Amino acid sequence: MTTQPPHARPSPFVAGLAGRCPRCGKGKLFRGFLAVRPRCEACGLDFAFADAGDGPAVFVILLAGFVVVGAALLVEMRYAPPLWLHAVLWVPLVLIVTLGPLRLIKGLLIALQFHHGAAEGRLDRNKEDA
Repeated sequence: MTTQPPHARPSPFVAGLAGRCPRCGKGKLFRGFLAVRPRCEACGLDFAFADAGDGPAVFVILLAGFVVVGAALLVEMRYAPPLWLHAVLWVPLVLIVTLGPLRLIKGLLIALQFHHGAAEGRLDRNKEDA
């Protein structure tokens, strides 16, 4: 297990979007659809730091809302289809634009978190303040 210098590391964009380890770019980041592995099988990086939180879901919701609501409004204004056709059109589209990019965005946010050394916020308190 060797630590690569920062200039030899893969791009966080490439590694994150590919679902690969942000340090070596070889090991898999995910164990399932969204579950993060405990560590990289190639370089041994501990993925305990990886906590994307609700970030991926927020980005996906904003993207999906823009696409689906915009398309639904456009179709309604131009064609005024019956409600059953709206359901047939938009339910599959919602599934595609939410589930499709979710893993990509989670991988990207984790890789960027590693790249920038981001960590959970902590308060430094003096003993006098406590």
